[in-house]
Amino acid sequence: MQRASYAQSPPLHHPVPQHVSTVPQLRSPPPLTSSQPQQHGAYGNPYQQGTPAAGAGNNVFGAYGNFINDPMAAQFVGQVGQNAFKHVEQNVNRWVNFSALKHYFNVTNGYVINKLFLVLFPWRHKPWSRKQAVGPSGQEGWYLPPRDDVNSPDMYIPVMALVTYILLSTLLAGLRGQFQPELLGYTFSKAGVVVFLEILLLKLGCYFLGISNESQLLDLVAYSGYKFVGIIVTVAIAQLVNGGKGTGGWVGWSVFFYTFLANSLFLMRSLRYVLLPESSGSDARGPMQTDSRTKRSQRTQFLFAYSYLVQLMFMFILC
Repeated sequence: MQRASYAQSPPLHHPVPQHVSTVPQLRSPPPLTSSQPQQHGAYGNPYQQGTPAAGAGNNVFGAYGNFINDPMAAQFVGQVGQNAFKHVEQNVNRWVNFSALKHYFNVTNGYVINKLFLVLFPWRHKPWSRKQAVGPSGQEGWYLPPRDDVNSPDMYIPVMALVTYILLSTLLAGLRGQFQPELLGYTFSKAGVVVFLEILLLKLGCYFLGISNESQLLDLVAYSGYKFVGIIVTVAIAQLVNGGKGTGGWVGWSVFFYTFLANSLFLMRSLRYVLLPESSGSDARGPMQTDSRTKRSQRTQFLFAYSYLVQLMFMFILC
């Protein structure tokens, strides 16, 4: 019996790829030898562009090092810096006269002690007029610096008194357990606003009364800061007597009124040459000529109001 023959199946055909893709062969890196530098990582730094040039090996600025080392470039940069500094100095001098400001910080230890004693005990001090240097022609020229004249205003004591007032206020708040970092800024802002308003009031009064003086602004700034000496004494004594409970009580108010009257008399006597200017008889047409009796009376009233009423209000706010 024979098996039935079946038709033979067609041969199988495998698909041939149309796009041949080559797969790179992965090989392990060769072992390092002693002559090759060791790299960080197995594959090295992909951002490394090779070894630098021979001349730039010690130049930390790279390609810009040649510009810095160039003497012409260095001279150009120096000239630009000098011109920029002169430009800034000229613009700043429009608002602040540093040469005149140095005059108010020309003090000595003896002057500081005598000035503090004068501010706190001005009752029997004489004379109050400022000393002037003798000019080349034998006439009085300019005012002497504070180190040579105790009646001359300075800015060393007002600035140090302002800083001491801020630190003392924050220290006392810390002793009461009420210290906060914002208290420093608040105390400084309050004192700064008081001084600014006082200077603004004085300048307005001088403008409306027709008072003119070259060094008037700096003198007024200096005199407005002497009140902090009396405030420091008032706060310190009141806190010691009251056990850190504040400046109230009859002792605190007594010290406050004493320092207020002392500061008012000091300002009343010291500001006469600014608010009540007079000229000598030989120079009747000068800028410091004697004013009419009516205007002089108005200036006297303004000086009294500033020395007593304004100072009472501001010292009460600061205490």
